[in-house]
Amino acid sequence: MKETPSPKKKRTVREPQWRQEGTEPDYRFSLANERTFLAWIRTALALLAGGVLLDQFSTKLGPHLVVVALAVVLGMLATALCGLAYVRWRANEVAMRHARKLPGTLAIPLISAVTLILSAVLVFLLMVQA
Repeated sequence: MKETPSPKKKRTVREPQWRQEGTEPDYRFSLANERTFLAWIRTALALLAGGVLLDQFSTKLGPHLVVVALAVVLGMLATALCGLAYVRWRANEVAMRHARKLPGTLAIPLISAVTLILSAVLVFLLMVQA
């Protein structure tokens, strides 16, 4: 006896309301916005990897509590960056759909300031160890 194949159900992702508003932007701008989003995610992954590396392989750096704190801050910065990347991507998409100016972001100064502080602390720890 032959079994009849069941029709495949088409899985669709619910489209958010903001994607149905305004006019569809030129696909090249949407793709550029997506590439920027992915660059932010790569940066977050690099920060997270730096935190893991610092925690797992910094045997000669001390005090250990400061090293762990630096690793945790790198992880928290990576987490925040992932969230900010999505918020920025969405805001740019909405602005392009409504032919508005692209919004600014706090992510760039935040990343710069935290990275500067973390780097300064790390350099200080390295100089104390020498």
